[in-house]
Amino acid sequence: MASRIVLSVFALLLLVGLSSIFVVDERQVAIKFRLGEIVDSEYAPGLHFKAPWPINNVRKFDRRVLTLDTRPERFLTSEKKNVSVNFFVKWRIADPATYYTSFMGDERQASLRLLQIIKNGLQLEFDKRTISQVVTGQRVEMMESLTRGGNEEVGQFGIEIVDVRIKQIELPEDVRNSVFQRMRAERERIAKEHRAQGEEAAKGIRAIAERQRTVILAEAQRDSEMARGEGDARATEIYAQAYGKNEEFYEFYRSMNAYRTALSSKQDVLVLEPDSEFFKYFGSGTGR
Repeated sequence: MASRIVLSVFALLLLVGLSSIFVVDERQVAIKFRLGEIVDSEYAPGLHFKAPWPINNVRKFDRRVLTLDTRPERFLTSEKKNVSVNFFVKWRIADPATYYTSFMGDERQASLRLLQIIKNGLQLEFDKRTISQVVTGQRVEMMESLTRGGNEEVGQFGIEIVDVRIKQIELPEDVRNSVFQRMRAERERIAKEHRAQGEEAAKGIRAIAERQRTVILAEAQRDSEMARGEGDARATEIYAQAYGKNEEFYEFYRSMNAYRTALSSKQDVLVLEPDSEFFKYFGSGTGR
């Protein structure tokens, strides 16, 4: 009988001891309650002590970054065009006590409230932008603005938005064609501008090259005429010196060159008088 009492007391003490300690994992945050009232929520990972249940009880929540991933939602752009946006939100519990009092620790309720805030923020961002801006150039700016604006609203609920990411933006078929045509027209306009600038530059280059060509040809013509004139003058001078040294030989030599030039082709026909000056050296064996 006594041993049974001892065992009962030992079991009771063990139960009280076990209910007086709790462990907080690195991946968790913990809130301690005293008769339903929050008394502490700042617990580091490790072993902690509390009064036995039902005086104190502890609830634990995930402190890791959580993901809110939903179905695509439709939004209107500044042009009143529908777009289907697929996005997700990364968030975590920043203040366990505030989080618990806001949603009673219900992660589903927190996700629904967070989703509504992000959807409102997305609609505000799309209201300020056209389809072309949303699709091509300002997505990063939108996501950063959503994260900042969202944190200003969810801070009162004890949660923090780590990141908002737009995975995909889909356009209705008619809107997609309209955007494609607009982007195509814009690219064609830019291409025409580049071609016009290139053509203008080419014309300038061709004009410069043509002017340089004209100058070079004129200078070459001038130099050739000067060289030809100098050569002719020198030839005339040489001819005059040769004529002064031996007039008879000079005439004979010039006549031989004239015969060679005039009679070089067998197809040519010359109609001349036999006693003309041209044949003065044909009738003499000595060349006189």
